[in-house]
Amino acid sequence: MRAYVSFLVLPFLFLLAACGSMTSQDTSERAKIAPILTSEQAFDDQTFAKPQEARVTHLDLDLVMDFDAKTIGGTAILDVLATEGASEIVLDSNGLRISAVTDEAGNALEFNLGETVEGKGEPLTIQLPAQKLERPAGLAEGELAATHRIVVEYLSAPEAEALQWLSPEQTAGGEHPFLFSQGQAINNRTWIPTQDSPGIRQTWEATVSAPEPLNVVMSGVVQGDPEAVDGNRRDFRFEMNHPVPPYLIAIAAGNIEFRELGSRSGVWAEPETIEAAAQEVGDTEEMIDAGIALFGDYRWGRYDMIVLPPAFPYGGMENPVMTFLTPTFIAGDRSNNGLVAHELAHSWSGNLTTYASWRDGWLNEGVTSYIENRIVEEVYGKARAEQEYALSYAGLVGGIDDIGADNPATAMRSPDEISPFDTRGFAIYDKGTVFLRTVENMVGREKFDDWLTQWFDNHAFEPVTSEMFLADLREKLVAGDADLEKRLMLDEWVYGTGLPENAWKPDASAFAEVDGTVAAYAKDSTLPDAAVWGGWTAAEQQRFLEELPDELSSEQLSALDTTLGLSQAENNEVLFLWLKAALRNEYDPAVPQAERFLGRVGRNKFVSPLFSALNDTAWGKPIAQRIYAETRATYHAYTRSRVDEILQYEAPAEKAKPE
Repeated sequence: MRAYVSFLVLPFLFLLAACGSMTSQDTSERAKIAPILTSEQAFDDQTFAKPQEARVTHLDLDLVMDFDAKTIGGTAILDVLATEGASEIVLDSNGLRISAVTDEAGNALEFNLGETVEGKGEPLTIQLPAQKLERPAGLAEGELAATHRIVVEYLSAPEAEALQWLSPEQTAGGEHPFLFSQGQAINNRTWIPTQDSPGIRQTWEATVSAPEPLNVVMSGVVQGDPEAVDGNRRDFRFEMNHPVPPYLIAIAAGNIEFRELGSRSGVWAEPETIEAAAQEVGDTEEMIDAGIALFGDYRWGRYDMIVLPPAFPYGGMENPVMTFLTPTFIAGDRSNNGLVAHELAHSWSGNLTTYASWRDGWLNEGVTSYIENRIVEEVYGKARAEQEYALSYAGLVGGIDDIGADNPATAMRSPDEISPFDTRGFAIYDKGTVFLRTVENMVGREKFDDWLTQWFDNHAFEPVTSEMFLADLREKLVAGDADLEKRLMLDEWVYGTGLPENAWKPDASAFAEVDGTVAAYAKDSTLPDAAVWGGWTAAEQQRFLEELPDELSSEQLSALDTTLGLSQAENNEVLFLWLKAALRNEYDPAVPQAERFLGRVGRNKFVSPLFSALNDTAWGKPIAQRIYAETRATYHAYTRSRVDEILQYEAPAEKAKPE
């Protein structure tokens, strides 16, 4: 058992005294400044920042998009809270081009960009102004307030990893360019100079100039209509008055339009996609109601979404008030709407309460995956929720079997011996889900729901750690019950590897029919007829395909496709599983379809496994190299990095430009 280390809100934050010359600040509409945690578990080794000395509290961006140069640049005004003796603040940068740093009056401040650390960027150290900000009148004693303000003039690099610049040909419309950002994990430092750490929450506002006729959305509340300015451009304004981790600052721009879904929600997409997108997310208002009924108030006001072009590398990204979604979830029947439930669930776990360190990824994704399943149960029924839980459980068991139960990458909290980004997804998402399902069933759903709701209430808009989560659970749920403590095996779940023996198994009846069909197929290749297959849910179809034997003959694959129509599947989850089975078994007829699929989809969940399946055989290696040479430029940096590693790909050297 690990000892619980008490966390402290930095003492200096409560001891700020006004002295020296002052300028005013307006914090009337902003939430209270979030605390900084100082426990060992809260330490973030992926940032250069030293928040115990000086930390960013608010960010004000004034930026211009340049699609030709593939850059975003302008000014970032940072409000800073510093200790009495602090003389500098350290920000995170990765490739930013800093042209000047000043105080509010325009007086130059000394700054230095340090040496680049691979995978992390470089520290941007800035001298703090001599002039301090005046403490706002009427602010309660002990309440925190910024002490300094600095202005950074900068430009992002064309290769900034957070930004994906799409040509018109890469969009559905084919006429206008498109831009979207992906900040998680530590990519926002490639286009925003701030302290890029999940434990340093910040409020923010932004003015963004974009060329007409493009619309701009951000993960903040839009402020009025766009304003026409010189140069055939428009300015868009946004605010986020709740303190959020900086990786949740997001932007997208393109030829997009809006459809209202209800009083609190709507969806953006390209005109060619908007109708299908709006139909697919039509249950969003009901999902919001379900989340509120389960775990308390929805504190963000609106819940809007944008369906991005296919290059988006993830299923979704939980950017507050503007969830980013892949178009690959659109199936026409809402069968993949667990994705929407998942991103919505982040409004409680991940956005409202956020891990202070990347080593606690499960506190965002595992808790969110559990809430996702509860929302699915409320909206779509217990049978569907149980099937989706069974898929998650099977993914967890399979993942552990693949790399070994003693592998540190199977621990929910990433141990110090590995990078937090090396922890496997199934350990963060699926193991976290199974852990909370186990606790729920041992203590009772009503009691567990009450506890989880108060956890969100008591830590709203604050960073958290595993030790805090477990300490609160022990205090308020275990409550000294030694037998319950022993049965829950809490430390083994969070810090241990593999799957604890008390894991709550899914209902065996969830896939009884499908599993019977799988057994029949394994025995004598008996397939369900087309009518039975068509009557199955998407989860049932996925279960069948996931349970197929690893080795299949060309005759078997042909029969599967002919009987079940797999190559015509409209659900991308089903189509992916079919292609994966076909490619690992060197099935030539599937290659053209795989090539088309990999050419139109950038979601790493699909792209990396398919290239891996090809790369595992001598037959597939040259096919993988040929396809990747054609598709690599269309993928996001995250997806490229994963496939580059799989294929040991080395980009051809650029020709020297003539002098």
